[in-house]
Amino acid sequence: MNRKTALAAAVAAALTLGSAVVASSQNVALASSTAQSGAGFQAMSTTGRQAALDQAGKEAAGTAKALGLGPDERLVPKDVLVENDGARHVRYDRTYKGLPVVGGDLVVHRAKNGKLTSTSWAHQGALTVAGVTPKLSTQDASKAAERSAKHVKQARTTNLDSSQLVVWAAAGKTPVLAYRTTVTGAGEAGASSQEAVLLDANTGAVLDSYPVEQGISGSGDGVNVGQVTVETSQDGSGNYTLTDALHGSTVVYDSNNSPQSNPAQNAQPFSKSTDSWGDGTTANRESAAVDASFGLAKTWDYYKNTFNRSGIRNDGRGAPAYVHVDNQLLNAFYDDSCFCMSFGDGSSQNNNTPLTALDVSGHEMTHGVTAATANLNYSGESGGLNESTSDIMGTMVEFYANDPVNPGNYYIGEKLNMGNGYLRRMDDPTLDGSSLGCYNSNAGSVDVHYSSGIGNHFFYLTAEGTGAKTIGGLPHNGTPCNGDTFSGIGKDKAAAIWYRALTTYMTSTTDYAAARTATLQAAADLYGANSQERYIVSKAWAAVSLGTALPDPGGSTPTPTPTPSPTGTPGSGNALVNGGFEQGATGWTQSANDITNSNQQTPHGGSWYAWMMGYGSAATETLSQNNIAVPSSGSPKLTFWLKVTTQETGSTAYDTLKVNVNGATVATYSNANASAGYVQKTVDLSAYRGQTVNLQFAGQEDASLATIFLVDDVKIG
Repeated sequence: MNRKTALAAAVAAALTLGSAVVASSQNVALASSTAQSGAGFQAMSTTGRQAALDQAGKEAAGTAKALGLGPDERLVPKDVLVENDGARHVRYDRTYKGLPVVGGDLVVHRAKNGKLTSTSWAHQGALTVAGVTPKLSTQDASKAAERSAKHVKQARTTNLDSSQLVVWAAAGKTPVLAYRTTVTGAGEAGASSQEAVLLDANTGAVLDSYPVEQGISGSGDGVNVGQVTVETSQDGSGNYTLTDALHGSTVVYDSNNSPQSNPAQNAQPFSKSTDSWGDGTTANRESAAVDASFGLAKTWDYYKNTFNRSGIRNDGRGAPAYVHVDNQLLNAFYDDSCFCMSFGDGSSQNNNTPLTALDVSGHEMTHGVTAATANLNYSGESGGLNESTSDIMGTMVEFYANDPVNPGNYYIGEKLNMGNGYLRRMDDPTLDGSSLGCYNSNAGSVDVHYSSGIGNHFFYLTAEGTGAKTIGGLPHNGTPCNGDTFSGIGKDKAAAIWYRALTTYMTSTTDYAAARTATLQAAADLYGANSQERYIVSKAWAAVSLGTALPDPGGSTPTPTPTPSPTGTPGSGNALVNGGFEQGATGWTQSANDITNSNQQTPHGGSWYAWMMGYGSAATETLSQNNIAVPSSGSPKLTFWLKVTTQETGSTAYDTLKVNVNGATVATYSNANASAGYVQKTVDLSAYRGQTVNLQFAGQEDASLATIFLVDDVKIG
């Protein structure tokens, strides 16, 4: 069911989670157990994508109003994904009085008829900032940032524009006016490493800091892709260049050892009169360029042929790539500020092996895809998810390329000529001695390259399951944190779920708990809410110590709904079948997918409950069970637990939930019954003693403002 507007979800979250809600969608689109191509998204031409963005721009003001944003806020469309059935997911950045809002991004989900169904937020709700005139000058901010840098030594700002005034709106925090300052100094990425420092623009307090380059720190690449075909072009003089017209006119340049802070400084295109490149040795500067060209083309092809994505920003445009960057640079990175990728030549630590392996190329280009979609903050748990996303998709590119010199596997950087034979391992991340394999509360304070192990481990277990096996000629051992055993769903399904979660539900502030929510929702969208795929996703998260597994659906198809017995559940003292909803929809008839185990709301007991209404527009729903044998003695009663959250105010009953027995209304609840938690309700059924009756919960909502009715643990006895 395409249900529940962002307003409704915001109301529920406000009473249960405070202001930090990452994904407020529920059952956005349930599908069959067969995967949809492109993770369910249509391929779009450059013209078509621009038209979709233009439409999103025209809708922005109305969308902001519908979401309850303030008069000083504006939504700026960033990306649009269109489902195969025409539903849209529009990603917006946010501004406040013209200033960029760091952590203000959101995704609006619309049904094929254009109706807003739900929203995924980085920072929930309207923003309020006490003025946009800073007490600190830009010069003061720059000096404070230089003093406060943690990731680089001898930090310095290089120009007057290094400090930018922004609104900082981290999830769960009060938004403040801030400076975002970029400093340069010696760090893990070399002598010209960069770090972003966010400071309170009034007090100078440090709000956050993180490396700017999203590279594989301390990594290298020793792959020689062997005899491959690379796409080239001819210039006006007839010379060939490494310009790939088939992949967005991607150009590979010789950086000529330009500093990593400006890889284009001394760069020149590779150009020659013959169309034969490199000789497989590091002595020939073309060899690394061949690797980069081949790897980036395969990454482009993987995204295009698998997800209908045309390039990093889905606009058909290729990003320039630079090889031979800096000196003794054991690093590779994507930089969104120049929309470019850079590859170092390695160092003595890895026998001067260029960092141009297939999984590295896929890793770096994926950082660009992440920047163009969820834009996961490069710090804390979201930073770990950012790195994990690049590891996951870099690995998938390696499988996709099917290069006999570099067969696909779940080792990261196994061709980097590192001492232990790899940089990271997804099957058991702890084997590198630093990465996390199991989630813990300190994950947000660990280096992002190490906290990425949690997401990597989850992905491997989802794809391959537990136990030992050989993949790509290398030993793997899926080692769960909870001792569980299960089979995976295959790497292609796992990647489709991750990509859909990244592009549709994740935002800049998504943490691991929210990533679990996003992937469970993506699995439901692609394969069904009661699918084996979604169940295995939950098992894999539990196997990395995050959440508990969902009930086993007992196969790859949803559990059928049997005809209920009038005698109810034997020995339970309850005349109703499945009154606690723990068997899903068994025994119940619903007009929409109200019975759910979504963790967007909280059940009263167990894992399942009924979520009724919450549209923020005119709508009706019913949930019923027939042929119920009311006890023939004593004082029979209907009892159930009800939680009401609402955007309405006052005591007027705008939105209602009626309890009907044999068509007659025996109780009515409304937005006026809003409560912070569940409240038990009791209805006297003495008038129906000894009868067989039909029970119905009927919800009705008016044209504006949302009310959610949560029902659980229903009993007649």
